[in-house]
Amino acid sequence: MKAILSILALLIGFSVFGQTAPSKEIQIKMALMAAPEDQREGATVYSSDGVLLRNGSNQTICLGDDPNREGLSVSCYHKSVQPFMERGWALKKEGKSMQEIFAIREAEAKAKTLTLPDYGSTLFVLVADEKDVNWNTGEAANTYTRSVVYIPWATVESTGLPVSPPAPGLPWIMDPGTHRAHIMINPPRD
Repeated sequence: MKAILSILALLIGFSVFGQTAPSKEIQIKMALMAAPEDQREGATVYSSDGVLLRNGSNQTICLGDDPNREGLSVSCYHKSVQPFMERGWALKKEGKSMQEIFAIREAEAKAKTLTLPDYGSTLFVLVADEKDVNWNTGEAANTYTRSVVYIPWATVESTGLPVSPPAPGLPWIMDPGTHRAHIMINPPRD
């Protein structure tokens, strides 16, 4: 359940804790931890609320940790997800709830005024417990990475995937039939 809430919080940009943001350099260093190694050098990096921290040169965009949430949660995604993310940031700044943001983006996607990610667009989320994070050095131990593959409007019928993990580490579909349909891949934790 915490994994699902973390993904929802990331996608919506919702915050619940109050911590101080680390330096820009540490935010960038930590955000890049979620990117595949071969994509880190050219990745664009934003703060968790959408402030550009570093321009990049490839297709990967990374988000820094939200200092309002306990522990570390950073992510990287394909640039085709950016319009979706930017719309979520804007709606959050307007004070919209998670449910309102979902409904607004769903309506806009159906009206084709919100560009959705291409099939196969990926998102990687790297997390660590608070006790395992050194906010001064940007280091984290005992990290865990899960993956998401966006497939807007996909269903159980169109993918053959179940709506919950059939066994640890196996893929499943979340939010089937919606603008936010995606395959969840949660490797077993050590």
